[in-house]
Amino acid sequence: MFWSFDLGTSRGIEVTPIVHDGIMYVTSTWNIVHALDARTGEPLWRFDPIVDKEQASKGCCDAVNRGVAIWGDAVFTATIDGRLISLNAKTGLKNWDISTIDKSYPYTITGAPRVVKGKVIIGNGGAELGVRGYISAYDAITGERVWRFFTVPGNPADGFENETMEMAAKTWTGKYWAAGGGGTAWDSMAYDPELDLLYVGVGNGTPWNQAIRSPDGGDNLFLSSIVAVRPDTGEYVWHYQTTPGETWDYTATQHMILAELNIAGKNRKVIMQAPKNGFFYVIDRTTGAFISAKNFVPVTWATHIDQTTGRPVETEGARYVGKTPALQLPGPLGAHNWHPMSYSPDTGLVYIPAQEAPHVYANQSDYKRTNGFWNTGTELSAAALPTDKATFKALKAMVKGRLLAWDPVTQKPAWSFEHGGPWNGGVLSTSGNLVFQGTADAHFAAYDALTGKRKWRFYTQTGVVAAPITYELDGEQFIAIASGWGGSYVLSGGVFSQPVAKLM
Repeated sequence: MFWSFDLGTSRGIEVTPIVHDGIMYVTSTWNIVHALDARTGEPLWRFDPIVDKEQASKGCCDAVNRGVAIWGDAVFTATIDGRLISLNAKTGLKNWDISTIDKSYPYTITGAPRVVKGKVIIGNGGAELGVRGYISAYDAITGERVWRFFTVPGNPADGFENETMEMAAKTWTGKYWAAGGGGTAWDSMAYDPELDLLYVGVGNGTPWNQAIRSPDGGDNLFLSSIVAVRPDTGEYVWHYQTTPGETWDYTATQHMILAELNIAGKNRKVIMQAPKNGFFYVIDRTTGAFISAKNFVPVTWATHIDQTTGRPVETEGARYVGKTPALQLPGPLGAHNWHPMSYSPDTGLVYIPAQEAPHVYANQSDYKRTNGFWNTGTELSAAALPTDKATFKALKAMVKGRLLAWDPVTQKPAWSFEHGGPWNGGVLSTSGNLVFQGTADAHFAAYDALTGKRKWRFYTQTGVVAAPITYELDGEQFIAIASGWGGSYVLSGGVFSQPVAKLM
């Protein structure tokens, strides 16, 4: 059986569909929620939150959204203008609608909510424009806020919310709070019911350039970190920072996978992440202790992760202090961005939508914070495209994308399948020994999970960045994928974003 449903937009679609009681829920541009019959694709209801479209100017990457959450008989969606909304799952009628942000600041939301123990958890974005990141928990029934956890400290003169923020402030210098600090938790979260821990991925600093943001250095907690908190209270438990004192837009908001791995003869409860910085991390999810990390793509900003300290060993000049620019891999698009990766306990492999996209970083010597605009502290003109054909061709040849099968125990690649370029879709692996992924060149394909051999592919009419799902109805298994190429790479990449492969 095959069906399709037109989402009615030509802009980027990043939603992972979700199916419950035979109904598929998907979101499209401007946070419109569609409920479809999962058997036939017939529309059942449509909800338009009527968002403030001016908020798109405050977002980095278009008016995209990654989906809804379901709990009981309610569907939860978060909007680009900072609202969290509860809908009746059968009718689409609104239960409640609350604002999660101070609208005097340029916050946005593109991520999907999560529901843990009757609480709806949501973060936000806006680091580049100058905000202070946080995640909030709301009662799923009433919409009342239960707790809020800030991911970076505020102005010490205002007092700290808790001892955790007081501790974090000791890792910052200068008047870091004046620009907001950043650290927005705009995408990934995961929950371990056995340990009762909620894991949150934290983003980049404001501005990117640490020499401006925190002039005397410091780790700048909790930027680029995985933070574990108690879902009942938001109480801090532990953290692991992937990029201390980050200065390259190396977020740790990428998806996190919880698994049990046999490492050195011992079963370990781990959390796995392949963040923007190009290293694949295996962390003890009980304590936050570092286990291992290796680069899964070429990396130039660091040579390796020190096994004793769990900290990166940076290369000379990587921080672009002074007048000398630095060409780095990865760039701000990351070695792996928000596109979901997957893990198969059958093969023991993690499947990553990996990519290579270099960037020239340079210190912005005349930096001045401007409200409502990007404040990176980097000289973006240094990364301008070359005008001579030879240099342009050589630089474009450095831009790559692949589906990568990675062994998290040995920290080595098992296989890879090269695509025509980066910014391909999220990944799904199944017990049928298959891996599914959509690609920028407008195809959806199945691969052998052990060998990487492509089994088949299907033309999707437009590029795919979202992740697929599989579901079963009436004893039949289905695969669903939302197509619609867009997001930060497409908006910023220009000619570089054009897929190399032919469409047909």
